[in-house]
This record gives sequence, C-alpha cells and structure tokens, in this order.
Amino acid sequence: MKLKATLRLENGMEFHGWSFGCAESVSGEVVFNTAMVGYPEQLTDATYAGQILCLTYPLIGNYGVPSEELLAESLSKNFESDRIHPKGLIAFDVCEDYSNWEAVKGLEEWMKEQGLTGIYGIDTRELTKILRDKGSMTGCIIPEGAAQPKEAVKATPADVCCSETIVYPAQSAVEVENINGSKAAVTAGKKVVVVDLGVKHSIIRGLIARGAEVIRVPYNYDFTEMEYDGVYVSNGPGCACACEETIEVLKKVLAGNKPVFGLGMGYHLIAKAAGCELQKLAHPHRGANQPVRREGSNRTYISAQNVSRAVTAASIPSDWEVAFVNLNDGAVDGIRHKSKPFIGLNFAPEVCVGLTENVTPLDEFISKL
Repeated sequence: MKLKATLRLENGMEFHGWSFGCAESVSGEVVFNTAMVGYPEQLTDATYAGQILCLTYPLIGNYGVPSEELLAESLSKNFESDRIHPKGLIAFDVCEDYSNWEAVKGLEEWMKEQGLTGIYGIDTRELTKILRDKGSMTGCIIPEGAAQPKEAVKATPADVCCSETIVYPAQSAVEVENINGSKAAVTAGKKVVVVDLGVKHSIIRGLIARGAEVIRVPYNYDFTEMEYDGVYVSNGPGCACACEETIEVLKKVLAGNKPVFGLGMGYHLIAKAAGCELQKLAHPHRGANQPVRREGSNRTYISAQNVSRAVTAASIPSDWEVAFVNLNDGAVDGIRHKSKPFIGLNFAPEVCVGLTENVTPLDEFISKL
C-alpha cells in the first residue's frame, strides 16, 4: 500500500506525492540536479550532505544500484563515497523493475538500508523552476503519519572526511587521451596529497589511474612536513568559514611552488588562503548544465555544480587572475595564479559520470607534477 507524503518549502508552498525509501520526516536545503543519469554517484556525493536533492530527470531507479565493492581501503569502485549523503530525495517517477548487468539491488531497497527518505509523484521541473528563480530555500519531506522533522542542521567537512591518513599506492604510469586529442600522463611514484573535505572517489580513482600515489588526509591535517609533489583540495559540504585550520595550512602551501588544484569547497579555501573574498550567490549554481568559459579563449565547458558561493572579482590579488567565468550570471567560477601552478574551480572536472571533456583541468594539474 502506497503511503502519501508532502514536500513543504519554507515559503509555505506544498507538493503532494508518495513516500518511498525510509518513511521518516526530514528537513534541509532543497537543491536540484539536472543530469539524465548518475543517481548512485549523486546520492553518494558528499557535497549534498544534509540537503534534500531533487532530480529533474523524470524517471530514476531504472538501472538499479551497483555493488559496494572496494578497490582499496575506503575507496569505492562504483560510488563517490561509502554512503548516501543527502537527507532526502525528490523524484517524479521511480522504476521498481530495474535492469542492468551491474545492479545488485533496487534504488528503494538501498534507500531503506541507508535511511534515506524520498518523495515521488510531484512535478520536479516546476519545483526546479521555483528553486532556480527564488534561490536557496529550505524544506521538509513529511510522510503521512510521521512526526514533524527536526530543524535542519547544515553539514560540514568534519561530518564526511576521512578520520586518518590513507595511502593509495601508485600504479604503472599511463597515458590518458582526452576528447580534444590531448594526452596527459604522470610518472609513476609522483605523490599527490588529497585534502579530504568530502572528496569524490572518482577523483582519487582518476589520480591513481594516471599513475599518481595518493595520500588522503583529513581536512584539518597539517601535511606540509610530508613529502609530496602536488596538492588536490577536494569538494565538500558547508562553508569555507568553518575551515580556518585548512586555510592556515594552505597559506603555507601557497608560499611554495608545488602544483595545487582545488574543486568546489577546495576552490573556496584556496581563494581564502590567497586573500580573496567570497560572496553568497543570489542564485546558487546547481545541476549538470552550468556553462563556464575559460578566460582568454572561446572554450566553454558544460559543467556539473552544487555551490552557493563564488569569489568576488574585485578581491582577487594582483598575482592571481580569473580562470573561468559562469556564462549564466558572470560569477567567477575559477581562479589561477599568474606565475605558479595553482588553480581552483567551482565546477567538477568529472572523471566518472559526466562529460569526458571536463577532465582536462585535472590532466593539466597532473602534467605539472
């Protein structure tokens, strides 16, 4: 028997549908993703921790959920982390009869195991238009008969990062060909420190596949006395203001010359360490179709983003410059140092699901090691 459920937004609007997954009330910031595929990756992306995720594609669950197999310690083969991170999931329709050779269970079974509350049967595209036009908005999912949800608590990197240093040994050096014909390789044995603020496992897999030894450290760990060749500062949930320890470590890193690459939250922390100011976006960048242009060229990337902040252009120091601009609102979606190999991006250079052309910035980082 189907159970009714209600999605209630902070402005009082309500959407009525059906409950699936866990039947407990939840609250959080309501965000959306416009990708046609990739719900296993989206649900395990730590950037969505504490949020309620709306998927605009009208049907989800049709290819089930793959195994939780590990490639190495705490490194998933098929997901972006070891667990589901959003508080809630919103869909138009859910497929019960999945079909895929890699699937081991259905979406709803996985949601129940992980304690994820869902609602389906509502107009997700109308909801997305509201979220896009009104900007950041909190909401709650209330299954019929469930108690009122507790007040939403925003997640921080401390909730999702690793608790100790993990080393992933290098593989043989490989050469990766990009969609534009360029190639990137790294000599096996080069060491990359990954500052884990909620790192996507596809990034670690991508670095290992390119021949790098990966040293994964907690977000507040001072690694500057370690031996390394480059630093990757990961994505993660929350606000950069909650990571003062990380900013202080990055200030020491930026005083040197080793390559540094930051994504999402990592970009914001690099920017803060460099002396930039951040602004809260009136209309946060959500979804898998955010257009960003590389400054100094006509090259445009169609990017995946889930960010609510960007660097204020006027605050960029004279030895740094704008690297990427969002074509929807003109926000600074990336900065780079003018003479040192430092760069930060608001968007994801996907090495798993998504557009393969967007791995280029990652390969540029690899080439500088």
